[in-house]
Amino acid sequence: MLNIDNLSCGYGSAVVLHGLNLQVNASEVVALIGPNGAGKTSTLQCIAGHVRAQSGTVRFNGKDLAPLPPQKRVLEGIALSPEGRKLFGDMTVRENLVVGGYSRPREATARNIERVLDLFPRLGERFDSLGRTLSGGEQQMVAIGRALMAEPKLLLIDELSLGLMPKNVDICYQALQKLRGEGIAVLLVEQNLSKALAFSDRAYVLDSGRLVWSGTSEAARARRDLVESILGHAASADPAPASHEELTS
Repeated sequence: MLNIDNLSCGYGSAVVLHGLNLQVNASEVVALIGPNGAGKTSTLQCIAGHVRAQSGTVRFNGKDLAPLPPQKRVLEGIALSPEGRKLFGDMTVRENLVVGGYSRPREATARNIERVLDLFPRLGERFDSLGRTLSGGEQQMVAIGRALMAEPKLLLIDELSLGLMPKNVDICYQALQKLRGEGIAVLLVEQNLSKALAFSDRAYVLDSGRLVWSGTSEAARARRDLVESILGHAASADPAPASHEELTS
């Protein structure tokens, strides 16, 4: 579905991502992990069209995305839930969701809102609340829901669990499990390594803008030296990864 070949990107003359090769298949969840400043967010922003590719190619379902601005990439089936959620604080939950569906026919709005509320029932209780009054967990639910309003084939999620209570992290992962079952592919940037590696099929590790390791998430979980040396997480401090069944219970 998504094929990235030798991609470099950055801001102005500064290159922050160097020669990345990455692939996401249909219905697959891929984790993109690494320390702060590794180039993870820049990768998602480049796929979404908000950061310019300086070299290499990004293809989605065989189409070169280089000529397409962000709004056209949404029409192709790519949606981004950004780091920090970035909701419209003076708009209600409903209004934030409606904004996310701007690329779809108006008659699809009610259907897609119903789908989001089915994934995140809590949002039905806060439907008319302003974005700035929501908790961090509720804001993340809205951010993911807003992206889903575009009916994506590929969902990009940047820092899903950042600043969230464990209960809300679990709610978000339960929603992603349902989306996986619907055939939606996910490229996930995540600081919670146990959750990311338990939930994903494969993982890519970035450090200082370069790919340093890739493989199955199962293999990544077994590489405690990788976790310690690249990500700075001591193996003794890492809880045992949750299983798929635990994530959906």
